[in-house]
Parts: sequence; C-alpha cells; structure tokens
Amino acid sequence: MEKINLFPTQLYHFEKFEWLDQLNILCDPIIASVKNNNKDEFAKVFHSQNLNSDNQFNFIHQFTLQQAESILNEQGFNLTNQHLALTSFWVQEFTSLGGGHHTLHTHWDGHISGFYFLKCSQNTSYPIFQDPRSGALMNKLPEKNTENVTDATSEFHIKCNPGTGLFFNSYLPHMFAVDSGKEPFRFIHWNIQVQSILV
Repeated sequence: MEKINLFPTQLYHFEKFEWLDQLNILCDPIIASVKNNNKDEFAKVFHSQNLNSDNQFNFIHQFTLQQAESILNEQGFNLTNQHLALTSFWVQEFTSLGGGHHTLHTHWDGHISGFYFLKCSQNTSYPIFQDPRSGALMNKLPEKNTENVTDATSEFHIKCNPGTGLFFNSYLPHMFAVDSGKEPFRFIHWNIQVQSILV
C-alpha cells in the first residue's frame, strides 16, 4: 500500500556556536538582576522580562523572524498581507538548588516558538515534546521501539548542547525535564506571531 503522511509535526534544529559568548555576556547581568530580586529556592526558574525590544539582541531577533517566515512558507501557509512579530523573547536560568522545570504547555497566541541554549549539558534539564493530537493520545498503544521516532511515538526528548537551538510550531506541547542543579542550565525562549497587515 502507498503510505500518505497526514498532519506531520516538525522540529527544526540549528547550530550557532559563534553567538554563545556574546549572548552569555548580554544575559549575565540580566540573570544577575533577576536573582537579586528573587529568592533562590528549590525548583526556582529565574525568568527575565520581555527582551523583544532590547536592541542588543537585534541580531538574534532578526534571525528568529527570518527563520520563522521560511518555516511557515515551507509548510505551505499563505503569508500574503501578513507580517511576523516577535511577541516574546526572554532568557531563563534554572536554580543551582535543583528541581527547575516547566510543566507541559503550548503557546496558544503564537505560530512559531523556539529555544537557543546558552548553558546546558547531558546532565541538565532538556525539552520534551508531546504529540499535539489529543485524539491520537486518547487510545495510544504501547510502542515496539522507543529508541527511534516512529508513527507510534507520543513523546520526544532531545538533549542539546550550548550553541544549539530549536524552532517548532507554537501549538506543539512542550515541557522541560526536572533539572538536577548539578550544572548551569540557561536558555533563550521566543514566540513569534503572524499578524495581518491592514490594507
């Protein structure tokens, strides 16, 4: 039989190691300020204010917008009389006391979201993505092979290195595994929304 793939889900991986030093230098004082204004405790996530209008980050702002437009075009969406807006862009760092995590969620008001990892290792937290099809999860059967991504896969874990990043459609449910606190874990997260141009 011919197989026709319906309603596929994509995850886009990229590497920008040349940005690491510059972005960590920019983010160091931001995270330090957040830490100074918040009590450090188990499971704490230090979260910056929205940095989408901070000109220091223009180079990565522009990159995210360009890539998001390319992704949406490649996926077949009509962007005529539309423009892309970076609605949120922030840096987060999990506490060294351990327990930092994010519960499963989506970004209902966006179209493309993404991460860029500044500090991480094989011993830190990592993103987990879940099948966005609630109907498929409702009566999910056990997987034969959990080592590879197949049509039966319902959850995908991806370990990243500093300098790597991900783009994905904002409806894709995602979370971050509980962090041990053994090594620093810091990342940038963004959301991009397609908005209509008044003509």
